[in-house]
Amino acid sequence: MHDTYQSPLCSRYASRTMQHIFSDDFKFSTWRKLWTALAESEMEMGLPVTAEQVEELRAHIHDIDYDMAAREEARVRHDVMAHVRTYGACCPKAKGIIHLGATSCFVGDNTDLIQMYEALGQIRRLLINALAALADFMERWKDQPTLAFTHFQAAQPTTVGKRASLWAHDLLLDLERLDFEREHLKLRGCKGTTGTGASFLELFHGDSDKVKELDRRVTEKMGFSEAYPVTGQTYSRKVDFNILSVLSGIAQSAAKFSNDIRLLSHLKEFDEPFESGQIGSSAMAYKRNPMRSERIASLSRYVMCDLLNPSITAATQWFERTLDDSANRRIAIPEAFLAVDAILQLYTNIISGGSPYPKVMERHLDEELPFMATENIMMHCVEKGGDRQELHEAIREHSVAVAKQMKLEGGDNDLLDRIAADSRFGVTRSELEGLLDVKKFTGCAAVQTEDFLNQFVRPVLEENQDLLGAEISINV
Repeated sequence: MHDTYQSPLCSRYASRTMQHIFSDDFKFSTWRKLWTALAESEMEMGLPVTAEQVEELRAHIHDIDYDMAAREEARVRHDVMAHVRTYGACCPKAKGIIHLGATSCFVGDNTDLIQMYEALGQIRRLLINALAALADFMERWKDQPTLAFTHFQAAQPTTVGKRASLWAHDLLLDLERLDFEREHLKLRGCKGTTGTGASFLELFHGDSDKVKELDRRVTEKMGFSEAYPVTGQTYSRKVDFNILSVLSGIAQSAAKFSNDIRLLSHLKEFDEPFESGQIGSSAMAYKRNPMRSERIASLSRYVMCDLLNPSITAATQWFERTLDDSANRRIAIPEAFLAVDAILQLYTNIISGGSPYPKVMERHLDEELPFMATENIMMHCVEKGGDRQELHEAIREHSVAVAKQMKLEGGDNDLLDRIAADSRFGVTRSELEGLLDVKKFTGCAAVQTEDFLNQFVRPVLEENQDLLGAEISINV
């Protein structure tokens, strides 16, 4: 094991659940389920397939001889035929009717679609759990004032909960896209070698209605209500692009979240979970690097770049199909799912186990709030009889001087002291402090957060209670 490359997506990052969905066991047992569904449907429609043969196929769906399959593939250079022969070896009675009328994409494409459907279910579960963790975080911190930033420059204050609502809103948008694509995902069905159904038409002696009925029955037996209405040898590769677009969208949302967390970590306003024995740096023992957020950013970048693969694949398929999609799809599709699985586990771990620091937030607000309050101060002094234009100029002079002092000398923000000492304002320090209640500057942030929770987030969580409680495991 240690002398060959192992994908870190499996050894370090993704869950066992997602790894199983893209495992050999899941893939090749699904091939056998498809062959069984095909044989059973053909039997029901009068083709020379017996119930005994169908039962034999069903009894051997999971006992796959991988050594034999590998030997056969090395000999015939065809993975599907290798597994047809391997299946036939343990099903001697059914050997002659396995894969009857089908093309390789009958098992290959249909299995890919089934895997993506199941994998989207796992991603959906993790999305719901990330939203649940965010909901708890928003509720707890909805009233906590904090300095907001535009251009990463100090702006009007917000609350910690309101900022988290922006992260949650992104995930809700992702959930909508995921649900749409998953609900509209169809099976390839039984379409024959180039999508014309010619082989099945031959089996049914020219009865095209039976060809359509076979397609419907196999689709239904595999748990899908519909198959795509037309295909070439493969289903349209735009389907892959649409599915990976959902994953890319989740990666974008998670990357934005992780970047915010990394910036907050630098500001000392938030720490992601850090275990008692965890080492932040091999050289600087004092460090607490935001490695989980950095991992999200790193994996998200991979997923966003990976979207180019199905885009090019969909654009470069020739006529009914070319095989230049195969090797690419074997890598691009599973790895996108494995990476997003890891991303969402990290996301939930960070938001549920991280630590905000209100006192640091207060200090940062104290440094900036006097500047933000200057218009309120000016209006208050005008009401007391001051000259608005004179006061405006006085505030400008003091603000420039204070900002220069803070930047050049590292001094404190003493703007309020300067204004209180300036007779042009005619105001006391206690009056000024009364104007600086930070909650007067956060607007509707707390109410917006609560409304968002009640109207949008909690209804989704209530509808998906059965998905809550996902086991989150961060390996390294």
